[in-house]
Amino acid sequence: MKTITLTALLASFLFINWQPASVADKTMADEFIVEPSTLLCAGFEWKIFGDDNRNATVSVEYRKKGDTQWKQGHPLLRIGDEKVYGHDQRWVYTVPDMFAGSIFNLEPGTSYEGRFSLTDPDGVEGISEKLVTFTTRKEPQPYVGGQTYHVYPMGYDGPKESPAFTGLNAAYYGEGNQGDWWMVPEPRVQPGDVILVHAGLYKGDRRKYAHELALDFHGAYVLTQKGTPEKPITIKAAGDGEVIFDGDGAYRLFDVMAADYHYFEGLTIRNTEVAFYAGLKRVMGASGLTVTHCKMEDIGMAVMTHSADSKNFYIADNTLIGRHEPDTLIGWYGFEKPAPLTSYVAIKVYGQGHVVCHNSISFFHDGVSVDTHGLPEEGKPKCASIDFYRNDIFNMADDFIEADGGVHNIRVFENRGFNSYHASLSAQPMFGGPVYFIRNICYNTPGTALKYMIRPAGIYTYNNTFITEAAISVFSNGHFRNNIFMGPSDSRQALSATTLTTYSTMDFNGYRKKSNSEKPYRLRYPTNNAQNQADEKELTWVEATTLKELSKLTGFETHGVELDFDVFENVTVPDKRGHIYAVEGVDFSLRKGSKAIDAGVAIPNITDGFAGKAPDLGALETGVAMPVYGPRN
Repeated sequence: MKTITLTALLASFLFINWQPASVADKTMADEFIVEPSTLLCAGFEWKIFGDDNRNATVSVEYRKKGDTQWKQGHPLLRIGDEKVYGHDQRWVYTVPDMFAGSIFNLEPGTSYEGRFSLTDPDGVEGISEKLVTFTTRKEPQPYVGGQTYHVYPMGYDGPKESPAFTGLNAAYYGEGNQGDWWMVPEPRVQPGDVILVHAGLYKGDRRKYAHELALDFHGAYVLTQKGTPEKPITIKAAGDGEVIFDGDGAYRLFDVMAADYHYFEGLTIRNTEVAFYAGLKRVMGASGLTVTHCKMEDIGMAVMTHSADSKNFYIADNTLIGRHEPDTLIGWYGFEKPAPLTSYVAIKVYGQGHVVCHNSISFFHDGVSVDTHGLPEEGKPKCASIDFYRNDIFNMADDFIEADGGVHNIRVFENRGFNSYHASLSAQPMFGGPVYFIRNICYNTPGTALKYMIRPAGIYTYNNTFITEAAISVFSNGHFRNNIFMGPSDSRQALSATTLTTYSTMDFNGYRKKSNSEKPYRLRYPTNNAQNQADEKELTWVEATTLKELSKLTGFETHGVELDFDVFENVTVPDKRGHIYAVEGVDFSLRKGSKAIDAGVAIPNITDGFAGKAPDLGALETGVAMPVYGPRN
C-alpha cells in the first residue's frame, strides 16, 4: 500500500481549507487499493478528499474474467472522521476519509474483474471509475514432486519407509542434532518437500539434556525454513494411525513465526499452551501458515500471531478443545466466581488475508479473534481482508468471535455459537471498517449480542439470529438490517443502543416483544451533524413502549417488527443462567407463516437468491440449504 505523498497532502489542504464550502463538498478521488483476496472474498479501499457533506457513493460491479454479464456488489462504505478512543481516552484515532468494502460469494482460484463507480451530486474531480482485476486464492495443498521424508516415534522397531528418521527435528534439520547441536545443521527440507509423520506418540523430555527429539528445555519445534505458495513445506500424518505431538507442558510447541508457507495436516496436538506460535508484534510474523484437519486438546491456544506482517493463514477443519469447565457457563467477571484463564483464545490473528473456517471450537475464553492490537502501526500493512466463517463454537467464557483491532474488511459470516457468557460478537475497537457480521447464529449469551464498545467505527450487521439481548453500547457508522434479536429476559430492553453518528442506520430488524419492561426500546443518537462524535453523555435517551413509537420518535426501524420464539421451528428459551444448552435438536429455521418470513430488505451480494417476496429475517433463508458448521468430513 502506498503512503500519501507530500503533494497529495498539500492538495488536500488547499482543496478543503481554502476553497468555498460548496467546493469542499466535491469529492477528489485519490489512491485505489486492492487488498489481498481470500478464497471467497475480496476487499478494496478508495481514498478520497473532500465530500464534507458525505453524499458521495461508490457502486460495485463484478464478474468472472471473460464473462460479459456484470453482477451487482455491495456498495463500498463511506468512512472518515469517526473517532475511535482507547481506554480512558489515552489515544484517539481519527478514521481517514475513504470508501472501503468487500465482494462476497466468489469462487476460489478464480480471476475476476471489478468495476467501481464514484458519484457525487456536488461533483467528482479525478478518475471516477476504476476497473481492476483480482484473483482469489486456492485452498492450499501439499506440493507433488518434492522430496518425501518419513518420521517415526522413539522406540519404533517395525518396518520403515526410506529415508526414515526418528522425530521431526531429525527430518527437518538433520541427524545428530541432540542437545545444543540441534541448531548446527542447515535445514534439510526445501520448498515443496513433504514430511510424513507415522503413527505414534512424539513426546520429548524437555528437561533431559540431549534428548532424542532435540527439544531441550524450551520444548519447541522451532521451524525456520521458507516454503512458497506453490511449494509449501508439508508436515502431515502418514495415514497409518494417530500421530500425537505431546508438548510436555511447554509454552509453545511449533514456533513457526519465521517459517513461511508451512502446511500441517492430520496431527493430534496436546499438553501445551500455544500449539502454533506464529508471530509477535513488532518482531516477526509468518506467511502462508496452513493448519488443517488437526485435533488439538488440553491447550491454551491453537494458533496465534500478533504481527502485522503475518499474512494468508488458512486454519480450517480443525477440532480445538480448551481446558475451561465444560459443563457450566462462567464468565471472567460478574456475580459468579470468575473462570480461571486455563485456556485463552483458540485462534488469534493479525495482518492480512487470513481465512479461519469450518473449525469446531470448545471450552476457551474466546473462540476466534483479531488481535486487540492497539493503533494500526505506521509503515506496516493494515489489518485487513480477514475471513472467519462456518466455525462451530461452544461454551466460551467471554465471546464467540472478536473483530477487535481490525482496520478494513473483516468478514465474519455464517458461524454458529452456543453458550458464551459476556457477548456473542465483538468489535472493540474497529478502526474505520467495515467489519461485516453476516448470517451468524448466536444462542445463549447472558450479556449482549454485540459488544460494540471503545467506539468502533464502520460496522455492517446483516441477517444474524441472536438469541440474546440487543444491548449495543457505543458505535459509529453502524448499519443494521434483517437481524433477529430475540432477547430472553423480559426485564431487559428489547433494544438499547448508542450511536455517535447521524449517518448510522437501523431498519428491517425483528425484536422480541417484552412483556415486563416498561420502555423496551431506547436509543441515544446525535440529532444534528454538530453532535457527531460527541461524548455519549451529551446525548439524550429516547425511550419508547413499542417499536412503532420508537420509529415515530427517532426515524429508526420504520420497517422493524416485533416477534417471539414461535417464529422458529424449535428454539428453547435460554432462561437458566450458567446453564449449558446443547446444539442437538435446536432448529433456527423459520416456521411457515411466521412474521419473520419476507420481512427483510434486499441487500446486493448479501441476500442474493432469496425465494419469497423479500428476504427473510435472520441467518437462515427459507428454502436455502443450511451452512455446514465445523469440520467437513
